[in-house]
Amino acid sequence: MAVGPGTFPEMLPVAGVRLGTTRAGLRRSGERDDLLLIELVEDSAAAAVFTRNAFCAAPVVVAREHLAHRAPRWLLVNAGNANAGTGAEGLASARTCCAAVADDPARVLPFSTGVIGEPLPVDKVVAALPSVRASLSESGWMAAARAIMTTDTRPKGASRRVMIDGRPVTVTGIAKGAGMIRPDMATMLAFIATDAEAPADLLRSCLDGAVAASFNRISVDGDTSTNDACVLMATGASGVRLGDRVARELFADAVMGVCVELAQAIVRDGEGATKFITVEVEGGADAAECLRVAETIAHSPLVKTAFYASDPNWGRILAAVGRAGVEALDLERVVIDLDEVRIVESGGRAPGYREADGQRVMDREEITVRVDLGRGAAREWLWTCDFSHDYVTINAEYRT
Repeated sequence: MAVGPGTFPEMLPVAGVRLGTTRAGLRRSGERDDLLLIELVEDSAAAAVFTRNAFCAAPVVVAREHLAHRAPRWLLVNAGNANAGTGAEGLASARTCCAAVADDPARVLPFSTGVIGEPLPVDKVVAALPSVRASLSESGWMAAARAIMTTDTRPKGASRRVMIDGRPVTVTGIAKGAGMIRPDMATMLAFIATDAEAPADLLRSCLDGAVAASFNRISVDGDTSTNDACVLMATGASGVRLGDRVARELFADAVMGVCVELAQAIVRDGEGATKFITVEVEGGADAAECLRVAETIAHSPLVKTAFYASDPNWGRILAAVGRAGVEALDLERVVIDLDEVRIVESGGRAPGYREADGQRVMDREEITVRVDLGRGAAREWLWTCDFSHDYVTINAEYRT
């Protein structure tokens, strides 16, 4: 179950990037590919952001170490096993996998997703490497997006082409994620590549800005995982250098567009999701309090289950705003809308509100909750989804 048609977009190949997938047998069901290898041409650059979870997975630790010392040539990604909560053995397993990919293991960044707390079957990963190498192709983006899925119901991809100095630059990316999603790097894996020529520090600046306005603005269930990672890679194969401000802005906009599309795709595919909800909070004294209000609404099980039921129980939204911890909130100035329908003003139910109007909005698949705090000029937003019976079922049966 997911929101919207979910048609996989046309994925523009990125010169200098090849992707290969195979079935290593790491998933419990074993019905699809679960190992991905991304190969970059020599002299590529990369930047990444990772989970802030203190119990970060072994591959996160190793990827950070490697990226701090060398530019990567390969990214190795497995699904079905998170290699998290596995201690020293997990670190050794991640390093063994890297050494099996390349003579210089520091040129390999490992990533994992799946069940936490179980040893990584290293022998299966290593045995599958010849097969995954044989499948390497510039057109392997859809297969790659499928191979990294866990509870996802559909692959997620986005692609952009922008003209810089009269020449085309491509930005293409994939992501996975459907549960354990909340704004704090978010809980997902995302791999984005470009054929532009850009140093790692410029890539990191673009990535930080894009993640802040995309992956850190999504929430499915309020949980942050151990394995989050988002990597931006540049091969330089187009020969286009991002030398001036205009070029960098055009490139940053393309990266932002890809990240936003991928982030929204994660929410649309939230575990058991039936509705895509935008929460906009404006009129705040600062950005922090706007985000605090938006997160309180987005993380509220009562709000989320009301959306699933298409129940215009607007009191749940009102209560969430009230408990968000905004000091000295003037209730008379707070305004709350569901799409075009005003539900709250002057401290209570809006005089013109009718239950039929609220029901009309709640019956929609995509809804915007808009809150005006009436305190200032700050504005922030989040994207979230509802909670359905399927969310409980998926997570109750995750290991069965």
